[in-house]
Amino acid sequence: MTDQTMRKIALNDFSALHLLFGNLDENIKIIEQSFNVLIAARDGEIIVQGDTQNVSLAIDAIEIIIQNIKSGEIIDRQRVNYIVQSVHGGEGQKLEDLNKSFICVTARGKYIKPKTLGQNQYIKSIQAKDVVFGIGPAGTGKTYLAVAMAVRAFKNNEINRIILTRPAVEAGESLGFLPGDLQMKVDPYLRPLYDALYDILGADTYNSFKERGLIEIAPLAYMRGRTLDNAFIILDEAQNTTREQMKMFLTRFGFGSKVIVNGDITQIDLPSGKKSGLVHAIEVLKNVEEIGMVKLTERDVVRHELVKKIILSYDRYEKKIEVHKNEKK
Repeated sequence: MTDQTMRKIALNDFSALHLLFGNLDENIKIIEQSFNVLIAARDGEIIVQGDTQNVSLAIDAIEIIIQNIKSGEIIDRQRVNYIVQSVHGGEGQKLEDLNKSFICVTARGKYIKPKTLGQNQYIKSIQAKDVVFGIGPAGTGKTYLAVAMAVRAFKNNEINRIILTRPAVEAGESLGFLPGDLQMKVDPYLRPLYDALYDILGADTYNSFKERGLIEIAPLAYMRGRTLDNAFIILDEAQNTTREQMKMFLTRFGFGSKVIVNGDITQIDLPSGKKSGLVHAIEVLKNVEEIGMVKLTERDVVRHELVKKIILSYDRYEKKIEVHKNEKK
């Protein structure tokens, strides 16, 4: 028979208590089910009962959530699930670093901080290295956090301009069907970069910076033949570069510059037979100590929690197909 115990946490703040428990107690139910404990609130105290070890883990999760509430974080099912998983994995204490890793404030006054340990590692790598590869699935914040770090570096006078680029479709038939000049044709492929800048800077500031040449958003082909000093350069959707394009891009940056290369190697749209420049670069550069390689996973997805399940389902399916192919060989 396991040792049973009861522990209490004082929490006299009713609004914090409401956020902790969530609508219809959904947050507390997640904690109860995850750690197999019973939780109640009475007379300004949270009471946790169950197996001694499970109660200790549940208390850790609750205290982390309360810290998040006090620091202004949004507490929802996704956040609670992430905290619970981290506590289960023995990484609960590391979550305290997330509140310290402030990046910048958006035009609407929103504080931008990493939401997961993987994102925090990504931010720290950007701070420490001149070239960083951010590899991971959709929804892990690769682009948004990189843009936020670029804005921060610009405001701190660490760089003179921000350059955002990504590969568009082949500049032949596909672009030819779109109306307008070349810029209008490639704009749809650069839209995620525009969206991130609009959200962080606000439309007026963004337009002012762009008119003064302080921000440049362009397709990857525009990078050829340039040397970029004192710039923060972000290559997005890098999985769709060819080997030649990736080598060209990585040799563009000059003194005082920082380069971020983001991509999802599970969503490569290159024609059959063309190897991704991102996959190739990871292999070629993996032993260069001055280059940061950060791999984000489904645990770092900050979109709807269903996105994580979709990513995991695809991963399992593709691994099963790969095993089946190897068995045939």
